[in-house]
Amino acid sequence: MRKIRCVALLILSIVARTAALAQELDCTVTINHQQVQGTSTQIFENLEKNLTALLNERRWTEHQYARHERIRCQMNISVTKYTESENRMECRLTVQSQRPVFNTNYTTTVWSIVDPNFNFTFQEYDKLEFRPDVITDDLTAMVGFYAYLIIGMDLDTMSPLGGTEVLQTALNVCQNAQNLTTSAKGWKPFDSNKNRYAIINDYLDAAMAPYRQMQYKYHREGLDVMAENPDRGRAAITQAIDLLAEAHQAKALSMLPQIFTEYKRDELVGIYQGKGSPKDKEHIGEVLSSINASQSNYWNKLKR
Repeated sequence: MRKIRCVALLILSIVARTAALAQELDCTVTINHQQVQGTSTQIFENLEKNLTALLNERRWTEHQYARHERIRCQMNISVTKYTESENRMECRLTVQSQRPVFNTNYTTTVWSIVDPNFNFTFQEYDKLEFRPDVITDDLTAMVGFYAYLIIGMDLDTMSPLGGTEVLQTALNVCQNAQNLTTSAKGWKPFDSNKNRYAIINDYLDAAMAPYRQMQYKYHREGLDVMAENPDRGRAAITQAIDLLAEAHQAKALSMLPQIFTEYKRDELVGIYQGKGSPKDKEHIGEVLSSINASQSNYWNKLKR
């Protein structure tokens, strides 16, 4: 009897532990179809429901995540054209992901980008399934790509080059998706320096290693430290910006450093404005201007 009871307790313990573990993503999917007139909204509601389930209920990696550790992210899809006879949607996707900053209530943006070529076919009762090694359609390929990209980048902020394996899977998805159709956009080299291929190829390029080192230095050694030691955290962020400049110099055509400055600009102003030495602020302002001069108004604020 005691043996049976021990076995039962062991099973309950395993079940409880499994239940406490969760998938990697906590993703909010929204679909804006206001530009499409004269079409039943049911297909868009089903698409939103199916994408939410795929992103949040699938285990994307072998990493163990507690429920409170899930990565918060958003995918906002704006439908610009819907051809009902072909079940085809032409969309614009905005992807964002966040990460909590240790010992604070603050969350920081880890990734943010607009994908103008989020185009795919979808029928109302399609079941969305994904395998990274067998790419069969644009929709699940794009969702899978961004899921791996978000997870890999988040892991890079937690440990040096921690997302390599997951990011390699994102690259594999991208390469496999190139064989889908000749009309598929966003997957191929040289089409754009900001498409899916360019982003993941640059991110894993050995010449861009300083960019990935910057991710860890900026978030883990910088932001995560600022609650207990603002000066030390700010010093690490200054070092991180120097790594960003190094990456920019190594591969001047890569859009990654510029994209980073665009979604971090308000945060960077808050870190330096009215704080730190004038010399450091002048240096940071000059570095950021050399990377993204279009945001000079922000870099001038930072120096004050």
